[in-house]
Amino acid sequence: MQEKMKAVRLYATWSPRDDFQPGPKDIEGKQTYLGSKVWRNPSFKIEEVDIPKPGIGEVLIEIKACGICGSDVHMAQVDKDGYIFYPGLTGFPCTLGHEFSGVVVEAGPDAYDKTTNQPFKGGELVTSEEMVWCGNCRPCADGFPNHCERLDEIGFNIDGAFAKYVKVPSRLCWSIEPFREKYDEKDVFKLGSLVEPTSVAYNAVIERGGGIRPGDNVLILGGGPIGLAACAILKRMGAVKVILSEPEECRAKIADKLGVDYIINPIKENLAEKVLEITSGMGATIYLEATGLPTIVYPEIEKIIWEGRTLNSTIVVVARADAKIPVTGEVLQVRRARIVGAQGHSGHGTFPRVIELMASGMNMLPMITKEIGLEEVPENIIRLQKDKKDCKVTCVM
Repeated sequence: MQEKMKAVRLYATWSPRDDFQPGPKDIEGKQTYLGSKVWRNPSFKIEEVDIPKPGIGEVLIEIKACGICGSDVHMAQVDKDGYIFYPGLTGFPCTLGHEFSGVVVEAGPDAYDKTTNQPFKGGELVTSEEMVWCGNCRPCADGFPNHCERLDEIGFNIDGAFAKYVKVPSRLCWSIEPFREKYDEKDVFKLGSLVEPTSVAYNAVIERGGGIRPGDNVLILGGGPIGLAACAILKRMGAVKVILSEPEECRAKIADKLGVDYIINPIKENLAEKVLEITSGMGATIYLEATGLPTIVYPEIEKIIWEGRTLNSTIVVVARADAKIPVTGEVLQVRRARIVGAQGHSGHGTFPRVIELMASGMNMLPMITKEIGLEEVPENIIRLQKDKKDCKVTCVM
């Protein structure tokens, strides 16, 4: 009889909206790339499931830490009609959890460790990408695995890491041994669970946003994990004024520890006017939209770009949202500005670079504001739908 383990699984009802048009990658009743158009009435179950066995090119990881992501929250959060908030790839039932680290306990044939270029032996400390790219489609061949045409995602449509073990392709694994040089043993795995969200931020502001020159100003809208990670990365890159727009006081306090220079509460202050004041009328080089509220924040971004003196600024949209952005083309034309989208974290050496940044002293641990056990995951995902005081809630095992 196969061994069992407990897992936090999300169930939902397949009930397409009237305007839903199935795409070539949608599978009726099982998965869709437009979650908020299909899934209704989500519910959690903590179930006994089989411990997976690694196949060819796969490893089995014993989970030590796994963070709750905003996407986990939005997969369990519903609108007035009972449809989930999350608009992307989803397939239920599914074990959630995709920000994780742990120890390799078993490896299948041809499962290679990139650190040694030798087969995994077991005992390696690793984190993992959550986007399971195929390596064969045109986007993958062109170097854009985040946009793989056969994409699967750990914790979204294939079983994730809110469990004792998770099975992943070895090509997605990255060593977190470098953390041992500067951090206590108890913190290594917690740091490992922060690599994925920090890599999302890196992909957004460096790969898609194009980075900055030392001395530039940047504006981050939204002090969740992605926004805060972007602040830390851009400060380390040489931003002279890192400005964060965030109304939640608890998150603002974390920002101080990650190198933020100015924090604006957009509920109490006029965001555009304050940014122009702080920057002496210059504005910013990069604007990161990490709120998921584009109809609210984008007009403020436009105002800063229009009235500011910085040309060639980039607006990076990283938060997922159904809402349309109210864009004034004249602003983009006259101010030589652009809007780019950022999805995911894979490719272009993002994970190893983030790991080295963190290992060299870019300490992201202040983002973790609460540690919980596996049984507490569902209640905390539900709580986070309305309570924004915590930044990153992490399940430690």
